[in-house]
Amino acid sequence: MTAALVPKSFRPNMAFGEIITFAYDTFCSNKVRFILTALGMVIGTASLILVVTIGMTGRQYVLAQIQAFGTNEVSAEYLGGAPHISNTNPDPLTVDDLRAVQLAVPGIIASSPVTQLSERVPVGNGKEKDVTILGVDPEYLQVRNLIIPTGRFFDQEDSQAHNKVGLITEKMAIVVYGSPQAAIGKVIKLTGLPFTIIGTFKERVDTFGQSEIVDDTMLIPYSVSRYFMEVPHVKLLYFSMEDPSMVIPATAQIKRVLQSRHRAESVYDVSNLTAFLSMADRIATGLTWVLLLISMVTLVVSGIGIMNIMLATVTSRIREIGIRKAVGATNREIRFQFLAEAILISLIGGFVGIVIGLAIPYSVRFLTEYHVPISGWSAIIAIIVSSVVGVIFGTVPAARAAQLDPVESLRYE
Repeated sequence: MTAALVPKSFRPNMAFGEIITFAYDTFCSNKVRFILTALGMVIGTASLILVVTIGMTGRQYVLAQIQAFGTNEVSAEYLGGAPHISNTNPDPLTVDDLRAVQLAVPGIIASSPVTQLSERVPVGNGKEKDVTILGVDPEYLQVRNLIIPTGRFFDQEDSQAHNKVGLITEKMAIVVYGSPQAAIGKVIKLTGLPFTIIGTFKERVDTFGQSEIVDDTMLIPYSVSRYFMEVPHVKLLYFSMEDPSMVIPATAQIKRVLQSRHRAESVYDVSNLTAFLSMADRIATGLTWVLLLISMVTLVVSGIGIMNIMLATVTSRIREIGIRKAVGATNREIRFQFLAEAILISLIGGFVGIVIGLAIPYSVRFLTEYHVPISGWSAIIAIIVSSVVGVIFGTVPAARAAQLDPVESLRYE
């Protein structure tokens, strides 16, 4: 065989570009086999990107829900006496405690006491309903980050004038009056006193009855709720801080102020959502990593598929390898040739997987109002992993091809 008759790709001392070109030619001549091999890498790479996107979306959703409840919020509640102390003489919180905290703790922009009463009230048509009555200040709207679908919230003038007005939950308005709009202007009597409904409200994030607000709740001014109380005790004190960074130090300061105003054995719970927010963030991040590791399994499986196909390719091309070695190709060139083919399959599958993996969240962005977070790092990591998979699982077939004896290879049929 003369040098002129030897294909360019068979010549010794092949340049890097020639090896890549030959790898591409080999891919084109066996399209179906190599496309099916790359399909596993497409699925693995796309799933890796989608897992990261889903994890980030879930994390964003959870944190947004917690933040909607109020990350600037600090609440205080009386829990009773110490475990070894009798609770025969309770020491609950009062509005005076709220005023003291406002004076002692800087950065408070809103606050409200919460009193709680349970009343069975007539709601029309001869029906009665058990309603939770909460006496709050106008700033309760800001502190609890409530939504007012219809009507308005009572203001300082209503509170100072002791106006008998109130708001009911949107759910209660629908059940009792048919719609939130129909509830406006209706009168509910509390122990014989008529209260006009001036609005409906709902929590920005549904707490499913785990807060002081339940489905059948009515808010009235705290100043009016005092009519129904023998002592000026409150169930909760709410404070809203100017900045989230002030919440943790303010929580400790509020607790010190309250403890200093009451008996040493009295126990008060002063809490915020900062710790819960941090915990939710860690859980969401951890879950994303778990899903990411699971998606890696798909890439490993596709890598094994690439290795198997390349081993079969080496077997079917033994005579070709013998001819290449006969005209002077080195073991290094043979090894790199088959390694380049494995990497090419892996990269093609990786690029297609990245396109699919990014196309889905971008489509959601463009076709819906939801802003799906997209990580550019996930695409970079995916292409790096694809390359690594090609190198790792292409090494064995490439090494086997390089170690073939040229004489025996030429005799192979």
